Amino acid sequence: MTRKKILVIGANGFTGRRILDDLSHNVSYQTTGCSLHDDICPHSGDYRFIRTDICNRQAVEKLFQEVQPDVVINTSALSVPDYCETHHEEAWLTNVTAVEQLAHLCESYKSRFIHLSTDFVFDGKIDEKSGQLYTEETLPAPVNYYGFTKWKGEEKVAEICSNYAIARVEIVYGKALPGQHGNIVQLVMNRLNAGQEIRVVSDQWRTPTYVGDVSAGVQHLVENAANGIFHICGDECLTIAEIAFQVADYMKLDRSLVHPATTEEMQEATPRPRFSGMSIAKARTILGYQPRKLKDILMEWKH
Repeated sequence: MTRKKILVIGANGFTGRRILDDLSHNVSYQTTGCSLHDDICPHSGDYRFIRTDICNRQAVEKLFQEVQPDVVINTSALSVPDYCETHHEEAWLTNVTAVEQLAHLCESYKSRFIHLSTDFVFDGKIDEKSGQLYTEETLPAPVNYYGFTKWKGEEKVAEICSNYAIARVEIVYGKALPGQHGNIVQLVMNRLNAGQEIRVVSDQWRTPTYVGDVSAGVQHLVENAANGIFHICGDECLTIAEIAFQVADYMKLDRSLVHPATTEEMQEATPRPRFSGMSIAKARTILGYQPRKLKDILMEWKH
C-alpha cells in the first residue's frame, strides 16, 4: 500500500497540532509536521517533525524537496487581529506572501493544497435576525487588516493552484496544550474555575467550532478531490456571551461571574464583524461533514 504523504504546516498551533495528531494515527498517511519552533509535543503519534520558517523561501523549497508531499495542509497564520492591525508588513508576509509561495510549490510538486482561512473575511453586515448565514459564494469584505490578508491569501491559492481547498474555520475551541494560545471556551473555563470574573461581548455572533470537527473536515478534504472554498465550522450561531454562559452551565461553574457587554462597552481597538455565522450546507452535502454542538462537547469533557 502506498501511503499518502501529508505535510502539516503550523503543526505546533492549536488546530495544526490536532490535525497532525489525527492524521498521524491513520495508517494510510505518512505525516510530516513543520513549525517555526521545535515540536511542542514530541512522540504523540507516528510522524516526522521538521522545524521550518515558512517565510524563508529557501527553507520551504528544501522542505518540499525532502517531503515530496501529496497533500499540504497550511494551518499557520498571523491570526491575532489587534496585532495584525499594527503590524501590517508582518501580517502580509505570513498571511499572503508565504501562502503565495506555498501555492506555487504545491503546483510544482502536484500537491493538493488545503489552506485554512477565517470568517473574518466577511464584514458582518448580514442581519442576524434574518437567520441568513454567509455562504462560500458571498463576496468577502473584511473590516480589519487580519481579515483582509486572509482574503488576499485565499485569492492567491485560487489563482495559482489547480488542486486546492480553502477551509474557512471560526472560533475554534477545545483543550489547548501547554504553550498554545488559549481559545474562548478554555479561557472562560479557566477563569470561572479560578473564581475570576470575565467580560464577554454580547452582540457579536459566531459559529463556534470544535477543533476535532475541523480536523475531521480537513480529513474529508484530503480524501475528496473537490476544489474551492468550504466552510468547516459548527452549525449553531451564538454570541460570545452565550458561549460563555453555556460553558458555565454545562460545566457547573458560577454563571454570575460572566458579565456580558456590548461592542461599544468593550471598546475593542480593532473592528470585528458583528455577525459572521457561516453556512455548512456545502460541506455537509459534498463532504458529509457533521459537526457537533458545543453542549455535546462540554458534556463529553465533563465525564
